[in-house]
Amino acid sequence: MEIRQIQLLAGRDSAPALAELGAFDPDLVLVFGALPWFAQPAFAAELAAALPRARLAGCSTAGEIADERVYDGSCVLTGLRFAHSRVATASTAIAGMDDSYAAGRRLAAALAPQELRAVLVFGTGVAINGSALVAGLQAELAPGVRIAGGLAADGGAFTRTWTLGPDGASDRHLVAVGLYGAALRLGYGTYGGWEPFGPARKVTRCSANVLYELDGQRALDIYKRYLGEYARDLPGSGLLFPFEMLGPDEAPMGTFRTILGIDEEAGSLTLAGEIDPAGYLRLMHSSTEKLIDGAETAATQAAAEPAPDGVRLAVLVSCIGRKLVMGDRVDEEVEAVAAALGPRTTVTGFYSNGEIGGAGGDCRLHNQTMTISWLGEA
Repeated sequence: MEIRQIQLLAGRDSAPALAELGAFDPDLVLVFGALPWFAQPAFAAELAAALPRARLAGCSTAGEIADERVYDGSCVLTGLRFAHSRVATASTAIAGMDDSYAAGRRLAAALAPQELRAVLVFGTGVAINGSALVAGLQAELAPGVRIAGGLAADGGAFTRTWTLGPDGASDRHLVAVGLYGAALRLGYGTYGGWEPFGPARKVTRCSANVLYELDGQRALDIYKRYLGEYARDLPGSGLLFPFEMLGPDEAPMGTFRTILGIDEEAGSLTLAGEIDPAGYLRLMHSSTEKLIDGAETAATQAAAEPAPDGVRLAVLVSCIGRKLVMGDRVDEEVEAVAAALGPRTTVTGFYSNGEIGGAGGDCRLHNQTMTISWLGEA
């Protein structure tokens, strides 16, 4: 497997960099860029013309990852040329949040199952139930197929996001990349770095990913009470205070949920994924140091499965909430990951509205985590 990476910058001529990547003749190009790139009507056509043989897939971001750094306003393209593996892409339109599970099934069914080893998925970042999407994918794919990816972002606005796939750039399509062949080697790691903030509270009323009551009280009222002065900036400030999901026995499930929206009249919170109606939720907060340590832990997990020839691509999907906490030090979590994975690993990725992945067949929607999925060839 060979890898080439370029970066497009606003206000600069993209043609030379695209010509360079086109000469490399990649099989797959992952595209992660700021919202304005995808909103340009000619952008997808320009990429297709410069990369006629490549499968294109990606999404809009809240920050682009490349060269061990985090960028804003750019577009990062990473081309892969496989020696022994093959790639396919698929897409499906999503009609709304209630269509998330069915859309996941449609997307998975569009990929031929023979020799399918892994699926990268890029979903819309608004009007979607990310955990239902994952469940739909899992219902259709063979148990051994790994799933990784994330939900697109729009710089924290949570209003309109974009994906890129076989149908070009779209604000309502989900995109999947199917990776095929026995030569593929895959690794994964994930970790948060958040700490509890207040007691565990029982979920007493919810519907899918909408939380109405905790301990018999309106969820929004409880949430605002804990946030104090941050409550006036909801829903945006919710990125700084995610929920940790706990089971019926109050044991941590290893999953966090970001607040995407609030309903003042109903007193409810809309979360990025489904809630266990029999479980508990606990507020979390963090610091820059703990989030960087968490990213390093995720990289150590991923690096435990070495690539046979040492060359690999690592796709990092981290949450916009982490970026807001770390501020100007956000590069440090990417640097920690790159150092753990080693110099022969090319790093790409984005800051998202939700992270998707898991070890083996245990795939789930994450929020507020650093997820690392790498691929290589034997």
